[in-house]
Amino acid sequence: MTTEESNRINRAGVRFTIVPRGAYSLAESGMFGRGERRGDWPGSGAYAPEEGVLRLAFLLDDLRTPVGVALVQDGAGVHGSVSGLDPGGDVGPVRDQVARMLSLDGDGAGFEAVGARDPQVARLLAAAPGLRPPLFASPYEAAVWCVIAQRWGTRQAAAARERLSREFGAVVDAGGVGTAVVPTPAQVLGAESLPGLPAVKQERLRAVAQAASEGMFEPVAIRDGDPDEVRARLRQVNGIGEFAASLIYLRASGVTDALVDGEPRLAALVGALYGLGGPASPEDLAGIAESWRPFRTWVAVLVRAAGRRLPEFADMPEPAPAPRPRSAGRSRAPRPPGVSPLDPPRARLALIG
Repeated sequence: MTTEESNRINRAGVRFTIVPRGAYSLAESGMFGRGERRGDWPGSGAYAPEEGVLRLAFLLDDLRTPVGVALVQDGAGVHGSVSGLDPGGDVGPVRDQVARMLSLDGDGAGFEAVGARDPQVARLLAAAPGLRPPLFASPYEAAVWCVIAQRWGTRQAAAARERLSREFGAVVDAGGVGTAVVPTPAQVLGAESLPGLPAVKQERLRAVAQAASEGMFEPVAIRDGDPDEVRARLRQVNGIGEFAASLIYLRASGVTDALVDGEPRLAALVGALYGLGGPASPEDLAGIAESWRPFRTWVAVLVRAAGRRLPEFADMPEPAPAPRPRSAGRSRAPRPPGVSPLDPPRARLALIG
């Protein structure tokens, strides 16, 4: 990005700067999940590689205020230009939330130290310099996505979220681009119907909105709570099953050292990287991940996102998708407790990328 382009973005609104602690690449965040083709931000927003700008639109953690943010990076840090705040509004909460979304809210300098003791992690860090996990704007927005995406492909779910956001949410300026923000819990609860969604998803989306209004999706409580207790509590929300609860915990709270399991592609890549002769078992993964502490979640994302950048794994076949439950007949086995009938198949919606 040229100085002129950077100045144009920065003149658009209230500004802030985040100085990363440790290596960080905004381009890696923006291109996350899609190699070098296009951005795949986990929410409303998009990365423009030709400009070097990541544009985001989201609700602040108060779940009432929609904002737009345009982000650029230079040698001095990551700079954000904000729109949507009231005159004189405090930019601090926006900066802090963006820092969490970019995994810049803690000291990442120790991430490289993991590579110093694990040669395979060192190779991945070299293949994806500055990659950190990009997160949903909030656990609430992750829960909204989980409900909308249940049994739908990513493209269909994204289109439905866009329609819902434009009809009931707000459209904010993000670096000169009007971008829709998901409806607030109050807006969801106040809508007589939510067009474009089946009745069961409307019911579940209202349950998510009600839970959000009662404080169920508070990010710090989710991040700092006991993982099993957090997931169990999230599963009490109608429409949030085991898979969705894990996705919310791992992709929206900012947790850095949770062990990731139940990911077929991660298991396959770890098995290949560490010469196991097949996918890593849960026991294999737990043992190998001991050397990843205190960044087990970050390394799992690194493996998923960058494993195929290593030449020997570029053409490794995808693991077979889990079989889908039968949709007809009376002899269907009962679902395990806490598993939603609309949980997305793992082959369609990954926990960590």
